[in-house]
Amino acid sequence: MALRINDEIPDLTVNTDQGEFSLHDWVDDSWAIIFSHPKDFTPVCTTEFGAVAQLDEEWKKRGVKVLGVSVDGVQDHVKWKSDIKTAGGAEATFPIVADDGLEVSKAFDMLPAEAYLPDGRTPADSATVRSVFIIGPDKKLKLTMTYPMTVGRNFAEVLRAVDALQTSTKEGVATPADWVPGQDVIVPVAVSDEDAIAKYGSIDTVLPYLRKAKLPA
Repeated sequence: MALRINDEIPDLTVNTDQGEFSLHDWVDDSWAIIFSHPKDFTPVCTTEFGAVAQLDEEWKKRGVKVLGVSVDGVQDHVKWKSDIKTAGGAEATFPIVADDGLEVSKAFDMLPAEAYLPDGRTPADSATVRSVFIIGPDKKLKLTMTYPMTVGRNFAEVLRAVDALQTSTKEGVATPADWVPGQDVIVPVAVSDEDAIAKYGSIDTVLPYLRKAKLPA
């Protein structure tokens, strides 16, 4: 069954290069990002892991845990991290799940239940294992995005999405297209003009159903 927004993620026990743990225990009460890859030692994925490693301080500022998933074994992950540091200029300190049995890939609906890894496989055999999952402290899926193998993911956008999710959750608002912290937010339709003005000081009514406001400092 597909994993949809607001579904609780499966509480799988996973094996990683940093030991074994359950996904729910790992998330605990934090925000979390799980990002997956079809194979170690592949060019696009190596640059992506480097990009995530470079953002280590940004994840920490937001209280976000990061978990990689790749359809290879632990020893490959350990060796691959050396290449990631060379390519990205930063240490990949986050764990990487060894999903060589495809449990995570299937549970998160990245591969069909009947999928298997053939002998002499290539990344094309697990090409759809190219997703980002943002998970809330309630262990529920908040956002997902999937890319083809030829397009490197923009982790600045993943960071922006985390900011928007955390803001909308904390403040009870929505965010417009291309929103970044500090810009106006969208007042929910269910909130009256009077209540919105009392809360935000003023509102900008663009359309009857589109009202913007600045968050209190």
